[in-house]
Amino acid sequence: MALKVELKPGERIIIGDSVITNDSQRTRLFIEGKAPILREKDILTPATADTPAKRVYLAVQLMYLSSEVEKIQENYFTLVNDIVKAAPSTIPYVTRISNAIIASAFYKALKEARKLIEYERTLIGHVQAGSAGISED
Repeated sequence: MALKVELKPGERIIIGDSVITNDSQRTRLFIEGKAPILREKDILTPATADTPAKRVYLAVQLMYLSSEVEKIQENYFTLVNDIVKAAPSTIPYVTRISNAIIASAFYKALKEARKLIEYERTLIGHVQAGSAGISED
């Protein structure tokens, strides 16, 4: 069964090693095969990976798109060790991501990494809300 992807005008998608940019009108693609596929909205770059959880997502994304997973895994484990030390409550998220990686289910790992990013936003929101009540005196 083919994967159906609809692209907006000018939207980009990665299929395997290729970046495909849609023309000026909406397009529907039917993709068959096992190549990794990422829509533009799901792609992070080093510049946009500006939080620890986003850097974890970027590492997983690179594993998903790369044939040299072992090199990236070292970086991934350094990143997750740092995030777990800073926020032990992230352990369940990191565990699910790591289990998916071990099973070579990289797309599933990406979905779990998205959940980690959302959780990180929640944590940061709590910190920011808490600091609003602290006086500077």
